[in-house]
Amino acid sequence: MSNAADWMKQRTEEPPVEPVDLRIDIPHSARMYDFWLGGKTNFPPDRALGEAFEQAIPGIKVMARENRRFLGRAVRYLAGEAGIRQFLDIGTGIPTEGNIHEVAQATAAESRVVYVDNDPIVLAHARALMDSTGTGRTAYIHADLMEPEKILADPLLSSTLDLEQPVGLTLVAILMLIADADDPWGRARVLMDALAPGSYVAVTHPGADFDPVAMASVVEAAAKGQMTLVPRTREEVARFFGDWELVEPGVVPVMGWRPDGEPPADPAAAYYWSGVARKR
Repeated sequence: MSNAADWMKQRTEEPPVEPVDLRIDIPHSARMYDFWLGGKTNFPPDRALGEAFEQAIPGIKVMARENRRFLGRAVRYLAGEAGIRQFLDIGTGIPTEGNIHEVAQATAAESRVVYVDNDPIVLAHARALMDSTGTGRTAYIHADLMEPEKILADPLLSSTLDLEQPVGLTLVAILMLIADADDPWGRARVLMDALAPGSYVAVTHPGADFDPVAMASVVEAAAKGQMTLVPRTREEVARFFGDWELVEPGVVPVMGWRPDGEPPADPAAAYYWSGVARKR
């Protein structure tokens, strides 16, 4: 089957999109990021909570952009130096410039990407805006990291990615939305254990140890907005990588992970830990 026919077959096999409650009456992390990045797919509750975060951390919009830049650098590394041709992105967010398939397919046009998010607005925009190259493929799954087994069992995943071959798993600014009691380490491990040796995982996570007072303020604001937010220390973030082999420079502030050009004067100016690791 030709690549074009294969792509069309995938489209016709996708299940029909059922009506869902978009819940635009409560803030959602993906739409808050869209607001911080200057997008237009956000609503008054998203902007209100986003502004509350900004009062506690005035540089949070810059931090959101730095988090996005890390994603681009990590994907370029994975598609280029590491030779990864398959990506699984958990917590995709609203499509914006430099989406994973665009970055990966600029290096290797045959790259395949599965996007996963629990916000139906994200998936609607992804389907409308994220067009793959002729030789690559993209798929979009409406699912939640709280149920990683459902992600792995989704037929769109198995029809797009071959889990017997290495995959680049991206968990960027998503794990902080799961409370300790709900074991985010274990839920990430379910996905990581399903991947073949030679796979990679990329993680960013807000750090509890950059500015504890400011972080406490945003946690309080998030709770008032019915959102779970758990900043974590460097050691807690490092636990997500388990026994995988960390790529240099290890777990570092997001601005300090393989920066383009000159190293930043203050890599800790963005309150995120980041890292990339390889499965042995």
